[in-house]
Amino acid sequence: MRQTWRWFGPKDLCSIDDMCQAGVQGVVSALHHVPTGMVWSPAEIAQRQSEIATMQDGGASSLSWDVVESLPVSEDIKRQTGDWRQHIENWKTSMRHLHAAGIEVICYNYMPVLDWTRTDLAWRLPTGGTCMRFDLIDFAAFDIHILARPGAAEDFTPQVVEEAQRRFSGMSEDRKGQLAKNVVFGLPGAAENFSLDDVRAHLAKYAGTSADQLRAHLVDFLAEVAPLAEELGVRLCCHPDDPPFALLGLPRVMSTEDDYRQIMDAVNVAANGITLCSGSLGARPDNDLPGMMERLGDRVHFLHLRNVLRESGDVKGSFHEAEHLGGGTDMVALIAAVLREERRRRTAGRSDVSIPFRPDHGQDILDDLKRQAQPGYPSIGRLKGLAELRGIMTALDHPTEGLQ
Repeated sequence: MRQTWRWFGPKDLCSIDDMCQAGVQGVVSALHHVPTGMVWSPAEIAQRQSEIATMQDGGASSLSWDVVESLPVSEDIKRQTGDWRQHIENWKTSMRHLHAAGIEVICYNYMPVLDWTRTDLAWRLPTGGTCMRFDLIDFAAFDIHILARPGAAEDFTPQVVEEAQRRFSGMSEDRKGQLAKNVVFGLPGAAENFSLDDVRAHLAKYAGTSADQLRAHLVDFLAEVAPLAEELGVRLCCHPDDPPFALLGLPRVMSTEDDYRQIMDAVNVAANGITLCSGSLGARPDNDLPGMMERLGDRVHFLHLRNVLRESGDVKGSFHEAEHLGGGTDMVALIAAVLREERRRRTAGRSDVSIPFRPDHGQDILDDLKRQAQPGYPSIGRLKGLAELRGIMTALDHPTEGLQ
């Protein structure tokens, strides 16, 4: 298992030096400033590689850009509207440029409009630390009363609608504004930053789009890009929906094991693979993460290891980011399944034996609380998670105690 760390570029409050001191082996990054649908040029890729390879004093970092996360799939591609064919060609060109630069793993997601959704970006824990949280009642209050999406109340149970009304009635104007900002929050340096009107306009463009139609468009996209990836030796890995259930009246098509199986069967080449995110998939009680790794492991090209604590047994419910060993996913069982898959690959003579992973998200603890870093990406909280994951990996792989 290759230990990596997500880095958002020079503006990230976690520096290259910090990553070196954390002992990571590689970096996960992207060109967030390049507008979606545009080509990633060799010069821009080389610039990011140079930034990753250089410490603050100008010395070599020994780190490399191992995984792209994400090379974005445009809304036009998802809807097959506008310049979608040109966007696919641009995506293929960017993939060629990344391959020429020596980068072989490309993560992407296929969620319409919003890449991920939380209602609180700094929810206080009993320990005094903070974490990100998705509160179903708050989200319903946003959807029904702040965004005022037509028909929104029909997507929630009567009890949730009633509780959302009470919650909204008690909100200050500041809280309403903060909730709206949290829901449409973007990545640092991202090319797109949405307003409520932007979200409404995007939702209108998806009106009437079914899950089957959205899935068919994903298959069409992969039928274009996956064969080229196979030819180049690049591994593509789709990130699951986050959270893994329908929101804002939009279809979701990458939320369950069956969703992944359908896509892999439809475009059945090894390059068409999975980003197995234990946090996103773990927000549903019916997703068996260790089992998914066992059954789909030969196509898992990238791992996000994080944990969430579900606050109900419902498929569509509230949850918050837990400690890496403290949520609903059995992380020991999951890592054991990953190590078994790596042994199978080694026996088969595959070149991609070591699966890259990163300690995804983390709670803000200690000095993280003063740094105000990108929500979900504190330095110390992630380092704590990485240390816990390393401990599991070391114990399970130990020659006297491990899975030999």
